[in-house]
Amino acid sequence: MSADGIPPRADPAITPSPLPLNSPITSPPTAKQDNGNISRGRKSLDHSHQSPHIRIPEHLAHRPHLAEAHRSLSDAFRVVRSREEQETLLGDDENADPDGCLREEGAGPRQVFAADPHQGLRIYVTIHRIRRMVLATIDDPYTFDQLKEPRMNVLIVKPMVERLYDEDDVSVVYCLLVNRLQFLREQSFQHYHQTVNLTRANLCEIVAMKMLRKYDDMYSGRVGLLRLANILVAPFQPFQGAPTEVCPKRFKWEFQSQGGYEGKLTALEVAIISESKMFLSSSACQKVVDAVYRGRVVYTPTSFVDILPDHYKYKPIALYDPRKAPLLNQYRLIVPRTRNIIEVVQFIILLGLFCLCMMNRQNTTFTTSEAFFLIYAAGWTLDEIASMLEHGWQVHTQNLWSFLDITFLVIYFSYLFVRMHGWITGNVEEGRQALDVLAIAAPILFPRLAFNLMPENMLFISLRAMMSEFTALSLIAVWCFGGFLLSLKWLAMGNSQVDFDDSPNPITISKWMLWIWFGLDGTGIQEAPKFHDVLGPALMVVYAFLGNTLFLTVLVSILSNTFSKIAADATAEIQFRRAVLTFEGVKSDAIFAYRPPFNILALIFLLPLKVVLTPRWFHKINITLVRILNCPILLLISLYERQYLWKMSRRQSLGPSKRSKWAFWNWTGFNVHADLQAVFDEEPPQEVIDTIEEEDELEDAILENSFANGGGLRSRSMSPQATMPRRRRLSSVWQG
Repeated sequence: MSADGIPPRADPAITPSPLPLNSPITSPPTAKQDNGNISRGRKSLDHSHQSPHIRIPEHLAHRPHLAEAHRSLSDAFRVVRSREEQETLLGDDENADPDGCLREEGAGPRQVFAADPHQGLRIYVTIHRIRRMVLATIDDPYTFDQLKEPRMNVLIVKPMVERLYDEDDVSVVYCLLVNRLQFLREQSFQHYHQTVNLTRANLCEIVAMKMLRKYDDMYSGRVGLLRLANILVAPFQPFQGAPTEVCPKRFKWEFQSQGGYEGKLTALEVAIISESKMFLSSSACQKVVDAVYRGRVVYTPTSFVDILPDHYKYKPIALYDPRKAPLLNQYRLIVPRTRNIIEVVQFIILLGLFCLCMMNRQNTTFTTSEAFFLIYAAGWTLDEIASMLEHGWQVHTQNLWSFLDITFLVIYFSYLFVRMHGWITGNVEEGRQALDVLAIAAPILFPRLAFNLMPENMLFISLRAMMSEFTALSLIAVWCFGGFLLSLKWLAMGNSQVDFDDSPNPITISKWMLWIWFGLDGTGIQEAPKFHDVLGPALMVVYAFLGNTLFLTVLVSILSNTFSKIAADATAEIQFRRAVLTFEGVKSDAIFAYRPPFNILALIFLLPLKVVLTPRWFHKINITLVRILNCPILLLISLYERQYLWKMSRRQSLGPSKRSKWAFWNWTGFNVHADLQAVFDEEPPQEVIDTIEEEDELEDAILENSFANGGGLRSRSMSPQATMPRRRRLSSVWQG
């Protein structure tokens, strides 16, 4: 595929035919099979199985011009315009539901709790079919770059894509990513197959990326965006379609019932936990991620554990039209972009209350500022714990600032325990120590705000990765150098020249060793004879060589290598973090609709009502309270999205021209370079478009004729006979 996203023209005169494979993968199909016979052949094998999946009408979404061997410039331009349609305002002729959701055509009547449209897919069979295919294909280790070479693409990748592609099956990408996760898991256990399993995992990621791009090429416009969204964020279960004897028996808790969606994961979540960064950074995947982040694509997420579950309604994947939605739409609170802004504001309030609390600290009594901070921080902590339970520990720790949040939770609970114990017992000293423990949260909270405001900064992205490696290496060093500490202490205990009370204690020895480690002070070497006249200085010198020279050199080398790897693939890292932020932003738990500290009150009063009331009445009470508490926020969101959620179509009339009588007040045009942008503000007239299309068709005919006669591109198209019609046409246009 070229840089502008247009597939190259497949010319039979210059396209090499694929070599046969000694594996179950056959050679790529012919052009006739590529137009749909593969999917029909596969469906003929499964004619006994009728799956109630969503079908997209071909007259709305299919691109017939892509199947042709030759594509003109006009066809390529239509492809680009179809992609622009995915970001333009929904048309008035597109009927949306009363909640503003535009679903796929043929999805059936609107239901309160929509059934899973993909429940008939045989995902279990597809997962093991892909595994057998990959195991039979890859027996030798290859790097990621080697798998992306043209020869490997023709021999392995493209035949797998053609064999697995089925326009009616949206779970193939999910099954490929599940196999990638399994191969990565086997890599850490089967040491004799480490590199081979890594190659198999990379192959699954590359094929999944190619499959997603193929779906993107086959369907255009907003219907194509909806199709990609069904592939990435539709929930699937690995044992779906499996025989009964192999399905595991899981404990079902009725309190966490989600109407049959329990235990289902999306392809986007599997890509995050398997760290498929190349897949997530692909243009097709980022298109869906951006649409979900902005709220153009909406869906009901699944969760592992909900603190305050409300699953009375389940909405399918749909496009959102804010003009036809209610003014107070509580579901817009879980849009990732809105959720991110709300979380930043909540954290700024937490940081302000923390600073106010520490500036007015009183060891003996609770101040008003400390009480406000205590209550608000408890609500913020509840929100953070709910985020951990939403999708599990593994997904939550992929967040950029998760390690800072977890550190603050440890500090806050330590402060709360010591402060409450001192207040109950009347111990003033414990109250002072509790506030001292809370004071060390400042180095955590202030950088966390910078992480929120600049989440795509390479310094913060690399800092997160380096912090984990630094912590692991530091723990290993403390473990290894603990022997030096014990040796020095035992030497001091056996030294008859120094009294036992005057011998350095372990804390003092640790302090001397820490100073030597970081090269701050050499007091430990000067005091070494106190341990032993010969062995004391010898141990200190050996420790200085190992700690200050060897260990720090290795540490700096590892951290530099980590930063270099992240900086070399900065785009994939940034887009991976963006995908994590988007996926975590779509919340299922009703507790996220209540701002701290109101979430504590919701937990106290609404959770008991969950057991007493029916799901319908609990849902009514819940959304009523959410709309009352978030009324100003919902009004601002509605007014903003009705103006800026979708881009205005450049094809439709935009009102008065910028060259009208009011152009005098348009100060943006008072610029020496204003015309460079103004030339693209409006669509060219139809006569100009007709002229361009005539010239493009003429050039395409010349090029096609040159290839058909077997001549080279340069020799035929640049000959005087071939260029004469073009010159006549251009001269007539210029003279006209």
